Amino acid sequence: MLAVFDIGGTRIRAAVSDSAGMVAGLGEAATPLHDFAAFTATLARFVPQGARGVAISIAGCVDPDTGHIRIANIPCLDGRSLAADLSVGLGLPVWIGNDADCFALAEAGSGAGQGHRNVFGIILGTGVGGGLVIDGRIVTGAGGFAGEWGHGPVADSRPLGRDVPRFRCGCGLVGCLDAVGSARGMEKLHLHLSGQQASSIAIVAAWQDGDSKAAETVAVWTEIMAGPLAMVLNVVGASIVPVGGGLSNAQPLIAGLDAAVRARVLRRCTDPVVVPARHRIEPGLIGASLAGWGALPC
Repeated sequence: MLAVFDIGGTRIRAAVSDSAGMVAGLGEAATPLHDFAAFTATLARFVPQGARGVAISIAGCVDPDTGHIRIANIPCLDGRSLAADLSVGLGLPVWIGNDADCFALAEAGSGAGQGHRNVFGIILGTGVGGGLVIDGRIVTGAGGFAGEWGHGPVADSRPLGRDVPRFRCGCGLVGCLDAVGSARGMEKLHLHLSGQQASSIAIVAAWQDGDSKAAETVAVWTEIMAGPLAMVLNVVGASIVPVGGGLSNAQPLIAGLDAAVRARVLRRCTDPVVVPARHRIEPGLIGASLAGWGALPC
């Protein structure tokens, strides 16, 4: 039996896993942000007696060579050798993975990517993230940053002939997809193009209702995102791209992105490639369970 956690900057969600990919919820708690002892104690509350290990999905990147984690929104964890430190505090072996990687593994194991050898799972929500799974294994890469297609100065500044600012990203670079392709990025893009302030939900709804200004925003957004995603698929050879995050709830938006990507990749196919994820509720917990059962001495 494993204790499994999905940890974000606001909430910790806990579950127990009796077999790989199978989870049963145990509850949730607020995430202690500034006190590592309190953070460890919060996890310990949910670890059931008889657990043989702990598997964690978290919104940060773990360097596979050093074990150090980079995580901006939970200061008490940033820079720690987190698995080692938690193992001492909890008295159990600990596996930790990036939440987008766990999402991609969940989709590869029992979601939209099931049966595909190379799966590139992407997040389109508060940020733009991704995880790469090949032959059922997460690819972490140097520094643990494999799959992070949202960062790098690649956003087109003249999509469809429109002048679009190369927005500054939270990572410090200018022109990242994270800064324009996320939900907040779509809102900035819409404000620039139309002069109107609106939520991403409202923009997509207006587009579906035939609003011309929203349609322009969605068209420009799709143009900016499709080229870089197609290039990633050419590089990693993924045959399916499950999409999570808030924007994935708008299926026509994802269908439009899929059509634009398939028009740009070298491997032409008629079946959809960019598709909504199937695991809408527990992908972090499911992915952590799958990884934990494979990595820990259970």
